[in-house]
Amino acid sequence: MAARQEVSAWRPRVPGVVEVFHARFTEYAYPMHVHEAWTLLIVDDGAVRYDLDRRERGTPHDTVSLLPPHVPHNGAPATPHGFRKRVLYLDRTHLGDDLIGAAVDRSDLRDPVLRRRVGQVHAALARPGDELEAASRLALVGERLREYLGRAGRAGQPRLADRPLARRLRELLDAHVAQGVALDEAAALLHAHPAHLVRAFSGAYGIAPHQYLMARRVDRARRLLLAGRRPAEVAVATGFCDQAHLTRHFRRLVGVPPGRYARTAAEKRGFTGGARP
Repeated sequence: MAARQEVSAWRPRVPGVVEVFHARFTEYAYPMHVHEAWTLLIVDDGAVRYDLDRRERGTPHDTVSLLPPHVPHNGAPATPHGFRKRVLYLDRTHLGDDLIGAAVDRSDLRDPVLRRRVGQVHAALARPGDELEAASRLALVGERLREYLGRAGRAGQPRLADRPLARRLRELLDAHVAQGVALDEAAALLHAHPAHLVRAFSGAYGIAPHQYLMARRVDRARRLLLAGRRPAEVAVATGFCDQAHLTRHFRRLVGVPPGRYARTAAEKRGFTGGARP
């Protein structure tokens, strides 16, 4: 098999994420090296073997690997056809240096829920405009990792029914539907740990903060489309980064794209003799 390499990397607008790195390698082997950031790794195809602190480790398909900063490690394919991986490099806001020793001892975590959540973070990071979703999901990933490494996090175990806090977050989101609010900014304003904030809101309302905000934006977009505004204008007015971003969420919540929705409204106005704005 010919050597194959595919790489994509970017820095998203999500606090705490230094880099997103996706790669497909068939033969390439990493020499011993270190990172300044935490390395959160999942393998989608094949497997990787690596040495960490002079001990051999591996990443089967259902494993989440967490490599701490400043600890030397290498990496090489563990299967004949190589591997395909997705990596998040995280700074110390999610995991502190006090957890490095625990991560060295337990770098490979077999947890289907954690594996799924890390994948959801990557999916959100790949969609421009979904930074709040990515930050919310990453906060829950960080909380679960801290639990695995022997600490519950600064916020402790949050109460799912913390309704006063949930109500304050809802009011904050309602006041910033178009401009949005970052999770770390909301946490600072409300004096709560980000993971606690997400869990309190989800427990109180049965929907995650990012889902609530997108639903509010789509609802506002519907009103503007019914008033005769064009989808591209509506996307800007309601806080979506572009028309494609609006279309993705609008179709998911309404069942049809905004352009089709607007056409049916225009046809109805014409049928009833309504004036076009």
